Amino acid sequence: MNNGIIQSAQQQSVQKTDGKRTMQSFIKSMEGQIAKALPSVLTPERFTRMVLTALSVNPKLGSCTPQSFLGAMMTAAQLGVEPNTALGQAYLIPFRNKGVMECQFQLGYKGLIDLAYRSGEVSLIQAHVVYENDEFTYELGLDPKLKHVPAKTNRGKAICYYAMFKTKDGGYGFEVMSAEDVTAHAKKYSKSYSSGPWQTNFDEMAKKTVLKRVLKYAPLKSDFAREIAQDETVKTEISSDMYEVPSEPVFEAEYTDLSDEQEGADA
Repeated sequence: MNNGIIQSAQQQSVQKTDGKRTMQSFIKSMEGQIAKALPSVLTPERFTRMVLTALSVNPKLGSCTPQSFLGAMMTAAQLGVEPNTALGQAYLIPFRNKGVMECQFQLGYKGLIDLAYRSGEVSLIQAHVVYENDEFTYELGLDPKLKHVPAKTNRGKAICYYAMFKTKDGGYGFEVMSAEDVTAHAKKYSKSYSSGPWQTNFDEMAKKTVLKRVLKYAPLKSDFAREIAQDETVKTEISSDMYEVPSEPVFEAEYTDLSDEQEGADA
């Protein structure tokens, strides 16, 4: 390794260290306001652990603007979902917006399901993948029907995705999308379709897409609609109620692969 490469590596190391220190010091300076904004079920200590875990899982978050990172963390706290964990409830996504690294909050499909159950009006909500050797039929019209019997072995390739819900008063609904429809939707609305989870975890992204579609028809309370509206937003400042913070929807992917330093908002 020549001296130029060594110096470059040292500079990158210093930048990363400074980024983390700056983020942590910013959060520390906001401790009072953070404590006021947190829901009663979440202590400042637990919130701090969530912050440190998120930074550890994805160090690129340390390079985001402190306001957008803290705004995304506060949104996760307000919704009661833990970001960037194996639970798959939510994600904090670093991306470049006109040359500035910002942090976007995104719900995972499991987070959508959790919020729907917490609304108190849903008795059942699911999202599934249908494979070519499964038994799968559905009908629309005045008497809609849906039946899915997974093949026990050799299920074949994924051909479509569906989500369904039942309410406690007996209402129900479902949405079905073919693999081709999901792909077309992703290419149209996702700025990062060519990289990231649409390429590495297509099924999870597809289930989230069809869940969001079916939940538009679910007779749920306005609080749930406000929670769902936090998906795919970037917060620019914090307040006592994070729902009142100005936000800007950016794109529809659940995470962004920054390996090529793509200019997410410039695409």
